[in-house]
This record gives sequence, structure tokens and C-alpha cells, in this order.
Amino acid sequence: MAPRFFYLVFSCHFLLLACFPARAEDAKPNILFLFTDDQAPWAFGAAGNKEASTPNLDQLAKEGMYLPNSFTVTPVCSPSRVELWTSRYGSEVGITDWIKPQARFFTDNPQDQPGIDPSLPNVAKQLKSAGYSTALIGKYHLGERPECHPTNVGFDYFMGFLEGGTTPENPTLEKDGENKSFKGLTVDILTEDALEYLKNAKDKENPFFLSVHYRAPHTKWLPVAPSDWEPFENLDPTLAHPDYPGLDVERAKRMMREYLASVKGVDRNVGRILKLLNELGFSENTVVVYTSDHGYNMAHNGIWHKGNGHWLLKKEMMPPATENIPAGQRPNLYDNSIRIPTIVRWPEKIQPGTVCENSVTNLDWFPTFAEIAGAPLEKDSVVRGRSIVSLLDGSSADWEDEVFLQYSTKHQSRTHMRGWRSRSYKLVRDFLNPERDEFYDLKADPGETENLIHRLPEGLESVIQEFDRKIRTEMEKIGDNVDG
Repeated sequence: MAPRFFYLVFSCHFLLLACFPARAEDAKPNILFLFTDDQAPWAFGAAGNKEASTPNLDQLAKEGMYLPNSFTVTPVCSPSRVELWTSRYGSEVGITDWIKPQARFFTDNPQDQPGIDPSLPNVAKQLKSAGYSTALIGKYHLGERPECHPTNVGFDYFMGFLEGGTTPENPTLEKDGENKSFKGLTVDILTEDALEYLKNAKDKENPFFLSVHYRAPHTKWLPVAPSDWEPFENLDPTLAHPDYPGLDVERAKRMMREYLASVKGVDRNVGRILKLLNELGFSENTVVVYTSDHGYNMAHNGIWHKGNGHWLLKKEMMPPATENIPAGQRPNLYDNSIRIPTIVRWPEKIQPGTVCENSVTNLDWFPTFAEIAGAPLEKDSVVRGRSIVSLLDGSSADWEDEVFLQYSTKHQSRTHMRGWRSRSYKLVRDFLNPERDEFYDLKADPGETENLIHRLPEGLESVIQEFDRKIRTEMEKIGDNVDG
């Protein structure tokens, strides 16, 4: 009788599971990761910029959490991206500056091009092991060697481009393993593929991790859709430092108009994705993250671009070249380069319209997504970041707000910049060019307009000594051997 009894119990249990599927709140959440390129922290309405036109991003912030103190530890494309995927510093994985396309690598051996190590744990592999369908649409920039291809490092699906850039219209993109020519605006084309992916995901049981990597607002910014240009055509944009000595104001304002129009193109397409997400019934069980690889300057402190910045000055006012810094270059770890716009919407966990002031970095996304997916990291995994889930749901009572920064430029300029940032101060050491060291009082001077390194107010010498010790301790911890 016992075997019959257990068979009957098992059969009834199976039928109950079939008739009453797992509750939505018990299912693993989908993750939609919206990732832009060269996105300024100040270039959307939720950050307080009334000249930006970003209604969809502003609405997303109202529905979720805005994190104004979100940073990348390296303010340039490839290192930032590999840090996000692996939660390891760029110096640890051999990617310390943006990766040149293979066609521009002057070597007979394509293997000399840096690229992501496919053997390292990363976000895509971690989520795939937890049962997620994984997809990357858009910019990759982590190596063109076959072993570095997105489908060889954890993504089930890839559509986009492997190198660092493409045109804003009529791009050549990889789809179904082949390079194909597309007609139209690149920002729209990538979105169309993301929409198709979401429609197909509706009929699948697995949760999805969809990572959409826009090339915008990377230069060049035009063309854009007429509706994206219209708000800025006659705008006289406000500049942060219009009186910077020698600033080419006319050029800066033209560039600002074009930049904001490119950002609006992203916003319009984010709106399309969020609209479909809602129509398909995904919104309540999908974590939506909007962020970028690094920040951007537009006439701030007289420069434009990111960590490998360029002077935006009239020719006669350009600082002279040095042995390691060509004329026109301004390598930096300014806040506008390292700060990244970050919004997270998670209906199950996040109270709408909240703001988290704690400092988080791109290193934190790997452990965060692993926790969201219920996919614990291996005990021996080297992970430099921290899960921010406790910040998102408001349960964290203790959080370290200091950030280590690193950027070794090697293409236009040659530097070894290392930094330490707290909420109050920032120290930047250039171990290759010590005359470029910088120290800022971020409370008194949030725009970093006055370098105090050689004219310290009383009492701040101890802060520099402490930050210098922390920089060197972190460098030793991660094997960052640039200090001669």
C-alpha cells in the first residue's frame, strides 16, 4: 500500500503545481539594462537641467530611485565596461584604456589587441547559470578576437558592433553572426531589435537579462530625428563655466545643442522600450536600470569629452604640450567624467521617487545583479564591488562612501592617474607626471575649479596624507604597479 500512497500524493502534488503556477512575486525578476555611451551626469531633467528634454528618463526616476552619486572608477569606454561586467579593475584584467579597433592595431598579430578574458566570471555568465536568457544589443568594445565575442562570454544573443564606435545613421551592425548594412538612425535601429527581443521573450519561460547599449550620445551627435532636434534648434544653452579663460563659447554652445539633441534621441527610444515592456505585462517583474559607461564634460573647466578630455579653448589660449601630454589634451578624473547618471526602477523593492545619496560604482553591478537573480557568487571569486540591493530597498544602515579611481591613458596622452574620492574631498595623483597632482574641496568647490594641491588651507594636509595612503594601499591590494 505504501508505494501506491506515495504515488497518489506525488500525482496530486504535480497536478496542483500544474493548475497553480508559481506566483509572480516568487518568479525571478527580468533585468533590463539600458546603457548609454558618454552620458553626462547633468544632461537630463531629473538631475536638475531644465534645458534638457528627457521626459521618459524623468518619469523613470519618479517611478524608481535616482542615484546622483554613482561613479565609474575609470572614465573611458573599455575599462569601464569590463569593470562593470567582471567587478575587477581595468588594471587587473589588462584593459586600462579604450581598445583600438583591430584595423588600427599596428601589429601582425591580432592577438595583441586587448580583450575581455572569457574565463573570468562576469555578469552574463552568472545570470545565464541562474537560468536567464541573456542578450546584448548595441556597443560592445571589449575586444574583436573570436574568444572575446559576446556569445563566447555568456550572451545567448548579440546584435550590434564590437568596436568602439559606429555612425549615428546607416550603420553596419552584426546580426545573426553576419555584418549587415542598416538604413536609418542607429539609436532607432538598436531599439527596434530590442523591441523584437522583448516580443519574443513574452512566450518564453526563462527570465531575461536584456542589455541595450546605445552608441549615443557619443560624438558625432548629428543627425538626429527632427523631433529630437526641435527643442534645441534655437536654444542659447547655459554653460557651467562660460568665463573660463579662452573658452570658445560659440563652439561650446553649438556642441551643447547637438549633444542634448542626441540625449533626447536616447530618451525617446527608452520611452518606446518602457511602453512595450508595460504592454507585454513585464513591468511589475522587471528591474530596469539606466546608466552609462562614464560621464562627460561640455565646457566644464574649459574642456569637453571624458577622462581623456580635450581643451575647448581658442587656439591661442591652449596650454603648451609637455613630454607626455600633447597640445589640446586634458586627461582628468573630474567628477563630470567619473559621475554617471543612474536610475533604477524595481516595483517590488523600490519606493517611487526616492533618491539615494550614497556613493556606488560600476564595480557594484555584477554582485548586485547576482543577488537580484538569486545566483550567489562563488566563495573564491574576486569581486571588488558590493551589491547595492540593500540601498535599493532601504535596508542598509552602513555604507562606505569613498571611491578609488584609476586611469592610465596611453593613446593621446601618457598618464597614470590614481585617485581617492570622499563626499568632501578628492585627491588625484599622476604617478607618471607628478606635477599634475590635484586636490579639491568638493564641499566648498563642487565644480573643481580650484586645485588646492600647492596652496592648502590649514588643516587639510592630513587629509592629503590619509588619501595618499589609501590610494597606495588599494594599489598594492590589486597589484596596480605604476608607482616608481
